[in-house]
Amino acid sequence: MSSWDEFLKGKTAIITGASRGIGRATALALAEAGADIVITDILLESDDSNEQVAEKYGPIAQIMQSTNVIFSEKTTMEIREMGRKAMAIKMDVTDREQIKNVFAHVKEEFGKIDILVNNAGTLDHVSQITDQNDDFWQRDLNVNLTGTYNCTKAVWPYMKEQQYGKIINLSSVAGTLGGFGQASYSATKGGILSFTKSMALEGARHGINVNAIVPGVIESEAFRMGNPNMNERMIKRTAFRRPGQPEDIANAITFLVSDKAKYITGIGLNVSGGIELFTF
Repeated sequence: MSSWDEFLKGKTAIITGASRGIGRATALALAEAGADIVITDILLESDDSNEQVAEKYGPIAQIMQSTNVIFSEKTTMEIREMGRKAMAIKMDVTDREQIKNVFAHVKEEFGKIDILVNNAGTLDHVSQITDQNDDFWQRDLNVNLTGTYNCTKAVWPYMKEQQYGKIINLSSVAGTLGGFGQASYSATKGGILSFTKSMALEGARHGINVNAIVPGVIESEAFRMGNPNMNERMIKRTAFRRPGQPEDIANAITFLVSDKAKYITGIGLNVSGGIELFTF
């Protein structure tokens, strides 16, 4: 057995928005590395209220719900087959009381919370400023930025008490480069980077590492449902001339939440295929 085998053994991780895409890939990767996993999402396969929930949160959620692209409980079954503990819980990152109750339940069931991956987010609001939908602007702030804040604040006392914790926040190259017609998404993802640095400063005195991942073009379910012409333009801007896979993000997260990265905090790690480079 190498030093990398099961290097998260004995750790408990919560991944928000993990019913598909990067969240699902991260849950599986952390489990493969030895961690017990708690998947949270607004959509669970067995939940009869999925249609109403999806309607509240917009087009992408509605498409995923209507096409059954929901793998929260399926993923927990796969993780249990690896010999890990796993649980799928319905949780809305904008509902502070619900988050508080879920985290308390996880602490009771698993004994501790070592890792939090703030992955839940929205990405379906594309409009120039004159056509911006004010309700979607507020939704994006509530889910992407305030949702990250809500979950971080809720997990903080547990990590502070044990003087140990790893928090990963999902940003985006839209937050570092901007995105045409993506004012709300870019603003929230840029804010996440600043929030990450502030939390890293606060967390250092309590043994809590806080870092951000900055994905580029990732071939998730949502990407495949996007405009093919726009997708091709983004791929051509990427140095590798291809989209990344959710597993590429999951692998970077797995490293950063491990003790292999114990002296790394406050960074925004580009996992972007070089889209931020001067590509021509």
